[in-house]
Amino acid sequence: MTRPLAAVLADTAARRPDAPALVFEDTTVDYRLLWERARVCAAGLRRHGVRPGDRVALLLCNSPHFPVVHFGALALGAVVVPVNTQLRADEIEFVLTDSGARALVCDTATVEEGAKAAEAAGAALFTAGAEHPPARRLDPPDPAPPVHGHHAAAPDDVAAILYTSGTTGRPKGAVLTHRNIVTNIEVTAVSPFAVRPDDVLLCCLPLSHTFGQTCVMSTAFHVGARVVLTERFAAREALDLMARHGCTVFMGVPTMYHALLEAVADGAPAPRLDRAYSGGSALAVSVLERVREVFGCQVYEGYGLTETSPCVAYNQPGTEPRPGTVGTPVAGVEVAVARADLEGRVELLPRGEVGEAVVRGHNVMSGYLGLPEETAAVLVDGWFRTGDLGVLEPDGCLRLVDRKKDVVLRGGYNVYPREVEEVLLRHPAVGLTAVVGLPDDRLGEEVCAIVVVRPGFAEEPGLAAELVDWCRNRLASYKYPRHVEFARTLPTGPSGKVLKRRLVQLYS
Repeated sequence: MTRPLAAVLADTAARRPDAPALVFEDTTVDYRLLWERARVCAAGLRRHGVRPGDRVALLLCNSPHFPVVHFGALALGAVVVPVNTQLRADEIEFVLTDSGARALVCDTATVEEGAKAAEAAGAALFTAGAEHPPARRLDPPDPAPPVHGHHAAAPDDVAAILYTSGTTGRPKGAVLTHRNIVTNIEVTAVSPFAVRPDDVLLCCLPLSHTFGQTCVMSTAFHVGARVVLTERFAAREALDLMARHGCTVFMGVPTMYHALLEAVADGAPAPRLDRAYSGGSALAVSVLERVREVFGCQVYEGYGLTETSPCVAYNQPGTEPRPGTVGTPVAGVEVAVARADLEGRVELLPRGEVGEAVVRGHNVMSGYLGLPEETAAVLVDGWFRTGDLGVLEPDGCLRLVDRKKDVVLRGGYNVYPREVEEVLLRHPAVGLTAVVGLPDDRLGEEVCAIVVVRPGFAEEPGLAAELVDWCRNRLASYKYPRHVEFARTLPTGPSGKVLKRRLVQLYS
């Protein structure tokens, strides 16, 4: 029977009480103290009227406050609603109102926006840490005695409501059960992450997002490993922390790997890692190869979604990684490819054909909160429709082609941006790139590449023409970009994924 999510921390605190759980700045917190603080937090929430089943929103930056409140709310039997700390008051208010949150917990960096949202939504406002009126402190000088143990949540009780990034409209709340999240943690801790108690994981990913929250924090806590936590990602600081603390594992998104490689090329030392994991969006094969060379470790690329708790498939230790693919499904999960043009039913395609990736297993959400039509559109015939296009290779590895909504339709031909991006990233001047389709009166859409150049190269028309020729010589005539635009940065969401919808708006 599946444990409650709170037990992921509670069981390890009982088994390895003196082992370091978190390192943040100059402070180390062991498992005993972390679980005790979580239980004190649970007592504080209960004293202010929060009950099992109530929704508690977390507007917290990366610090020890996040796991304390996260597991404290879960210990009480509440449902956690993590909120992206980059959101503004109106956006936070939407999440609070949509989820029916009874309470919002902020820290000093987020309380100003959080207070406006909480007042508008009618949610109680608390801070973790310093006093900051009008919020009440969850850990005052005279805290309530810690709760004993944790609430005995059932496997199919709701554990968390995680909101999608909302790139195609209002964010949707993915409803995840204890079974969804705990099973994903227990399965992926064995493979692909292969976490050991002596591992040290650097966490630069936002804990408000499922990648950092589940894959790094909770997987490490399940095993009893150590997490070195940073408030935000900065490449040189990350390299320094990995060297100083002897980190063995790094998990990140492609934009982070690019920044780490650039920092090393600029003279920063490169620590040696045992293994690295990439997710969130496609990692170019050329970047993967450079990471493997610079950090001396194997790089495992995988695939997950907020709606799937999150892990679906990964290149996994024990088998030779397949660069350019996201590997095979994690244990207990099935992946297939279905016709992308069919609505209302799932028709599976044979291996080798491009279609929409569909998933079923213990990891699939129960639905979108309060959105029966949207839920019915993605939970079809027992499968979850991901919206991602892919192909199953003969050996069962999944190769993602692109987001269904990101495919460029040029003159009746499908152009998959990832394929063009892979070619561009082989050019020595290209550091980052995103390929999008811009409206075109004659062809419907035209292929456009937005490029961030590497140091030492100039953003000039000559380079743009060179990049067009570079692609023309390597791609079919309908695929290569006719337009190249230069940018200093690419807009990214909370997980580090490039926001292509925003690029289309900017350059149309």
